[in-house]
Amino acid sequence: MPRAVYVLALGIFAMVTSEFVVAGLMPQMADGLGATIPEIGYLITAFAMAMAFGGPFLTAALLKLAPKRALLVVFAVFLAGNVLAALAPDYVTMLVARVVTGIASQAFFGVGISMATQLARPEMRGRAVAVALNGLMLGTLLGLPMATVVGEHLGWRAAFWAITVLTTLAAVTTFVGVPHVERTEGGGALRDELGAFKSPRLWLSLLTSTFVIGATFSAFSYLNPILTEITGFATGTVPLLLIAYGAATLIGNTVVGRLADRYTLPVLATGLLLNLGFLVGFALVADVPVAAVAMMLGIGLVGVTMNPAMITRVQRASNTGPLVNSVHSSFITGGIIIATSVGGPAIDAYGLRAPLWIGAGLAVLGLLSLIPDLRQRRATAPGAADVVTPVREPARVG
Repeated sequence: MPRAVYVLALGIFAMVTSEFVVAGLMPQMADGLGATIPEIGYLITAFAMAMAFGGPFLTAALLKLAPKRALLVVFAVFLAGNVLAALAPDYVTMLVARVVTGIASQAFFGVGISMATQLARPEMRGRAVAVALNGLMLGTLLGLPMATVVGEHLGWRAAFWAITVLTTLAAVTTFVGVPHVERTEGGGALRDELGAFKSPRLWLSLLTSTFVIGATFSAFSYLNPILTEITGFATGTVPLLLIAYGAATLIGNTVVGRLADRYTLPVLATGLLLNLGFLVGFALVADVPVAAVAMMLGIGLVGVTMNPAMITRVQRASNTGPLVNSVHSSFITGGIIIATSVGGPAIDAYGLRAPLWIGAGLAVLGLLSLIPDLRQRRATAPGAADVVTPVREPARVG
């Protein structure tokens, strides 16, 4: 595995830590900005919406740049937004800062994941994506708790300054440790990148990713109230359970990364089936502490950890270019938006178990979206591994 892939993981870790920091510091930020808790919650929504709808446009604007230079430009934009957040005198300024950092974060995912696949050998691309995405898993496991601790002891602005330092370190490491990558002739042209979206198979793959992540975040977004109000855990116990959940995602991501290249579709089908079972189980036994924790950890093992297989499938349906990866990240973010926007009203109407049933429904939709590719796989090469040559190789290492 090229060392540069681990450097890309550090950048993703910084971005994800910034994405999650608001969730851990809502009361402090509300007091400091003269806002309400729901208004601070809208900052999370703004970040997600900026990722989903703004990130691909920044990625498209950077297509003519060499990937390493594009990453450094994204770091600069992200740092500007994060510094603005640390200095924000009022809520509106903070809202603008979160939009800027959200757009940059999405662009970094698009360019970074594309570069990770370019740096690795074709047969190791799934593993390379998994290594890079360990930054995402570690952001859940370590980044959020670390930022929360800094914010609670030194103030919420200190948490944003800490992320600024972390991002600067990641940018310097990228400048030093990531090699220059030259695009092949024609690579990076917007028309060529947009041409990939003519494929119906690509759109089906994108929808599958939305359903996978939507199913997972239907549970994850409401773990805290479910574990305290239904399962009966003390508030102080929940952070420890979330750390255990983060550890499960790290393990699952590593395993899926090992299997994603050869068994892409079976991994996705198995993951969705297991996630469906865990979500239904969680809904049924949420009031039984041991069983509820087992179901929660199961969701951690087979939920967001499907990312390496999802990315491999999308790239094989199109190409490994940054725009495809950025749009894919938008569809993933769309799953989060669906889960959080539908889950809240469902809780008001049916109670805290409702999001778990919604997640189960999204998992079923994910399984249905796999049927055309599973049929094609069975018809063309029964029992064969999912080894498919990508449509286009967009870059070579210089």
